[in-house]
Amino acid sequence: MHPGLLIAFEGIDGTGKSTQLPLLAAHLRERGLVVVETREPTDGPYGQQIRALYRNRSQVSPERELELFLLDRRQHVAECIRPALDRGEVVLTDRYYFSTAAYQGAAGCDPAHVFACHDFAPEPDLVLLLTLPVEEGIARIRTLRGETLNDFEQREQLEKVAALFASFTHSCIVRIHAARPMEEVQASIRAAVQQLLVRKGG
Repeated sequence: MHPGLLIAFEGIDGTGKSTQLPLLAAHLRERGLVVVETREPTDGPYGQQIRALYRNRSQVSPERELELFLLDRRQHVAECIRPALDRGEVVLTDRYYFSTAAYQGAAGCDPAHVFACHDFAPEPDLVLLLTLPVEEGIARIRTLRGETLNDFEQREQLEKVAALFASFTHSCIVRIHAARPMEEVQASIRAAVQQLLVRKGG
């Protein structure tokens, strides 16, 4: 147990996590809360190795890929997430172990095994799972970001990832329909977080 709050933003690529997270952070800071914004993969040594896979995912086995995510997350938890939670702060992370279960699950790993590997990681108080049709997610990557699809963003892969995200039944998950205007999505996110704050007495 810890006095802080851990909120994870999850979903396939293109759902708007990196847009919505800072908006929520600003809202919570206006309410007087101390907020830490972070993301995975991190910028640490293992996170950099993961990012190198974006252009050539086939250079490592699925087992080694999972190992890199676990190593990166262990460091992230030890150096960032757990200390902030122990200080009573609100941690907002763009991706957490639900993404690993979905993306590495789609690559052939057993999602149940992936979840079981995370006994070291604090369970989120809330997972904001942004949902969006795969076609729209891909369109956003190409048009709004002006990017080409990396090795983790290919259509067949994302279809499998979306199906796995849809299969998760953890009680901490709140699904947010992300195809709506940005302001409406943020309103739904704030409503879910408000419910969490009420439950936690803050």
